[in-house]
Amino acid sequence: MRTVRLRVRLRDVEPLVERIVDVPAALTLPELHQVLQAAMGWVNVHLHAFDGPGGRYAMPDDDMPDDELDETGVPMRSLGDTYSYEYDYGDGWTHDVEVLGVGGEEPGCVDGRGSCPLEDCGGPPGYERLREALADPDHPDHRETLSWTDGGVPEFDLVATDQLVRQVIGAVPPSVRLLLEVLDGGVELTKGGRLPRKVVRAVQEHRPEWAFWDKPASLEEDLVPLAVLHDVLRQAKVLRIRQGVLAPIKAASDDLEVVRRLRSWFGPDGEFLDRLASTVVAVVLAEDTVERGELERRVTEVIGDRWMIGGHPMTSADLRYEIGRLVPVLEGLDQIVVDGERWSAGTAAAHLLPTAVAMAAAWGEGTTQPHYR
Repeated sequence: MRTVRLRVRLRDVEPLVERIVDVPAALTLPELHQVLQAAMGWVNVHLHAFDGPGGRYAMPDDDMPDDELDETGVPMRSLGDTYSYEYDYGDGWTHDVEVLGVGGEEPGCVDGRGSCPLEDCGGPPGYERLREALADPDHPDHRETLSWTDGGVPEFDLVATDQLVRQVIGAVPPSVRLLLEVLDGGVELTKGGRLPRKVVRAVQEHRPEWAFWDKPASLEEDLVPLAVLHDVLRQAKVLRIRQGVLAPIKAASDDLEVVRRLRSWFGPDGEFLDRLASTVVAVVLAEDTVERGELERRVTEVIGDRWMIGGHPMTSADLRYEIGRLVPVLEGLDQIVVDGERWSAGTAAAHLLPTAVAMAAAWGEGTTQPHYR
């Protein structure tokens, strides 16, 4: 994977907040946004925009100004070698980004310094006041600020940040890689358009826990996560059919493109399916193992009542139903492992859905994740 090295500096903040990150050269602007959030230490709950030689790019919105361009699908290289990244229009955090050259063999955070300011602290002026209050025990706002920050501003941790950046960039789930390998070169589907027995049993050999019973499976529906995974990979255009033969697309050898297409299956960032899946995965990542009832309670608490279904606000029962529909997808993509009423994180839980990774990291630091905007 070819990478480029970026230097990212937060403007108008002292002491200096800087990150040196290696990112895939083929990133799009929405993907770069996710990486910058992870590298800096933000929790992605506000709007953002990029300003470069070609103009100002932002998320598509009904209220988007005429001088802003839709960032969807725009390659990072369109910004040139120097540009700015703005996060949270209210607080106005502006980052100066510079391309330093070719990066290392793998993406990640190479170096950095300075603590990321806290969300909603009032921008650079507010952050300066916050630091003054924290540093002076005699300051009239010291005790209140200490309580609000839960003990102070977390220090920059290079190891943890590097790991988070890698997770946000993502990796192909082992289950997907397994199926792509089994289908390499193409496999003729059954008359019903399903996977043949030899493929089902090849997968079962590696994933015996997917089977209903302890005997060789004949149909892909005998391994429900496999049947769902097959459909998801076709819908995400990772697999294609020609004259009854199912095979990986040519781009399936590009891990970044496979991850990108898998993420696209969940829909745009911020839409219901993406938010629901991300919240479920975040809970199991944060808790490691959780009872289904507690997971549903946590998800309901985070998702809130802003969603509509059938013309009425979504109820807790509706949400439980939607979670149930999503379970085999998350199992098939190695996001969760279901053992009766106990759910735990799958092997790929920290490397597919960037919002889930960010939420789990925030919870791990004791940060309360706000409701989605």
